[in-house]
Parts: sequence; structure tokens; C-alpha cells
Amino acid sequence: MLCAVYKSSKKEETYLFVLKRDDFSAVPESLLSFFGQPIFVMMLVLKEGRKLAISDPEKVKQELVDNGFYLQLPPPKENLLHQHNPSHTDT
Repeated sequence: MLCAVYKSSKKEETYLFVLKRDDFSAVPESLLSFFGQPIFVMMLVLKEGRKLAISDPEKVKQELVDNGFYLQLPPPKENLLHQHNPSHTDT
């Protein structure tokens, strides 16, 4: 499966996968507003055995088929204070 990948102009490490380059017709307007101006990164072939940095390629493919897009959000930031002092709790 071939798809286009865009990075967000507003949200760091946030990517949008769509089935066709420059076709955002399946993406809700509210999501595009949150995402900002899509910046083209690459065309990507999702095939068996292909690994992605963060997302499961099978989930990406399924979301593309079901919804016409896939939004990849960055992993949660680590709280380094908790690593340094596990007994510390947020108040």
C-alpha cells in the first residue's frame, strides 16, 4: 500500500498519513486545524515486514483503509524527575 506522509507545522513529532498525496478530503477539518499546514515528507510503501519508527504498520494500513488517514502522535514525554527520584509525586 502506498501512502503520503506529512509532518505537522504546529505539533512537533506529529505526522499524518493519507492515501493520496495532497488529498486531505478524508481528514476532518477539526483535525487539520489542530495539525496545521501539512508539510510533505515522503511517499511510503507499507508492505509486510516493513517497520516504522513509532507506529505499527498494520494499524496504519487498517486506519488508512477504514478512515482514509492515520494520525501519528509523539510518544509521551518522560518525566526525568521521576527517574531521578521515584518517590516524588506531582501535586
